[in-house]
Amino acid sequence: MDSATLSYSILCDDVRLEAGHKLSLMGVFQNVYVPKFPAAVIKFAVVNHWEGQGVFQTEVRILNPHRKETVRSTPGRFAIASPGPADNITFFTNVTFDEPGSYALQIFLSGDLVRESSFSVMSIPAPPADTVN
Repeated sequence: MDSATLSYSILCDDVRLEAGHKLSLMGVFQNVYVPKFPAAVIKFAVVNHWEGQGVFQTEVRILNPHRKETVRSTPGRFAIASPGPADNITFFTNVTFDEPGSYALQIFLSGDLVRESSFSVMSIPAPPADTVN
């Protein structure tokens, strides 16, 4: 019987596959800082590490701070050939965040919500114009 358990999820700027099938995660983060809203983030990834066996449909969904609108949803599919681990990587490009707040990150497996976490999107004030570096 096909089954999988989500061990962890990591947000990062990019993922590379290195020699020996090792993943390199660049720019691991929990918060996004932008100069103003609305703000577009050009690229980021969600790395999900699964344990189990089988072929699965997955979806990674981002909800706005009010949890009433889906900012972005990306479906996918992955397989774990034999009992063991598998990494499923979802890339997001050109995601617009309309307002500051705590955005929900939801991970679905075969239509069922298996994990929900959050990340904050915040503005950082621009430095004063008369500041000398």
